[in-house]
Amino acid sequence: MKKLREIIVVEGKDDTVAIKRAVNADTIETNGSAINEKTLLMIRKAQETRGVIVFTDPDYPGEKIRKTIQQHVPGCRHAFLPKQEAIAKNSKGLGVEHASVESIRRALADAHEEQGEYELLIPYEELLLAGLIGGEHARARREKLGDMLHIGYTNAKQLQKRLAMFKVTEEAFRNAMIQIFQEEDRK
Repeated sequence: MKKLREIIVVEGKDDTVAIKRAVNADTIETNGSAINEKTLLMIRKAQETRGVIVFTDPDYPGEKIRKTIQQHVPGCRHAFLPKQEAIAKNSKGLGVEHASVESIRRALADAHEEQGEYELLIPYEELLLAGLIGGEHARARREKLGDMLHIGYTNAKQLQKRLAMFKVTEEAFRNAMIQIFQEEDRK
């Protein structure tokens, strides 16, 4: 198996073990959401020399790590794992370490490059009309949208920025929403 060029940033040792089961890659472990300066320097050096894929758990601490890295090391790629693919078989854990080999490979293959400067392509009003902000189904719709577009879950406040950051087009957004509404109609 050919070694991945980029270095994958994960949260801990168990994530590294899971990654190495799925792909031949080097990792940097953040050891939690309080990333120290030494780790940020390692990530910055990795980005300059080989490139970085940030692959954190689909939860609040994982998002905090992702945002910290985005602020300090621009231009990294981001891999996202849907929550349902990161749940432990005993339902007591959530994280990359619980994902299947196939899920890890798919998330890495779908990794997006974070864009430094970006414009908002999806109007806020369209997010409201799609029922992604406010309302009883908004959270579930945002989760499905994040999974379909491989951009991860985000809250209502950050949704427009995340769509813009990964340059999701209006066409891709609308196609995903059509599919979400069709799935809801079938229920």
